[in-house]
Amino acid sequence: MNDSVLVARDGPIVTLSLNRPQALNALDFDMVDALVASSAAVAADPTVRVVVLSGEGRHFMAGGDIRSFASGLAEGPDARQLRFQRMVEDVHAAIETLHRMPPLLVGRVQGAVAGIGLSLTCACDLVVAADDAYFTSAYRHIALSPDGGASWALPRIVGTRKAMEILLLGERFDAAEALRLGLVNRVVPATELDGVVAALATKLADGPLLAQRNTRRLVRSAAARTLSEQLQAEAVSFGQCAADDDFVEGIAAFLDKRAPRFAGEPDAS
Repeated sequence: MNDSVLVARDGPIVTLSLNRPQALNALDFDMVDALVASSAAVAADPTVRVVVLSGEGRHFMAGGDIRSFASGLAEGPDARQLRFQRMVEDVHAAIETLHRMPPLLVGRVQGAVAGIGLSLTCACDLVVAADDAYFTSAYRHIALSPDGGASWALPRIVGTRKAMEILLLGERFDAAEALRLGLVNRVVPATELDGVVAALATKLADGPLLAQRNTRRLVRSAAARTLSEQLQAEAVSFGQCAADDDFVEGIAAFLDKRAPRFAGEPDAS
């Protein structure tokens, strides 16, 4: 794996850091490979409970690397189509892994959150933004349609009409607007970003593992199910959680008027 994505571990919490700060963490072909490999590794590790996705330097991700894209412009249209479709299909392997993996995914964003950086943000379960963060889809400015699952995830977060506006106009908006739209969960001063994200990741890592993972699956699969199907899925999940030792601990802690000490093992399924 190259060093365009850094992997750091603190107990059950893994941080994946986009690491091309000199290029505003813009996505190039090496970063695609690193993102695919690192996301697959954390998804396959049953001891990882929380993944934090962040960007080194002043920016989260300023979209695709335009200079890298320009290197393929001399090719004919057919070759260019194949080159860029394959690149996007490769990065989509990472996007799908991030959406489907068992660990909870927390986004830590600052500065530019553009193009596929916006798509990565949409893939997260919870997002904390610095107050200097700004957001834009950016694709229209270089005559591209969205990638990274933006056309799938963004309408589910902000609604179809607003997603159309964001994707078609490519206008820039600030962290306060992102909070209002539900794209991020919290906006904090840039100096407090690391501390707030660390506290949130720790709280999730200390939570009831099976219940949290089942909740993630239920919410992410809800749009593909009918109400009856979702109700049945909730019933099955509720029963699974009730059979888990963390449920016993949660009830005991409630009755004892103390904080629960959850320690559930990772779900083997």
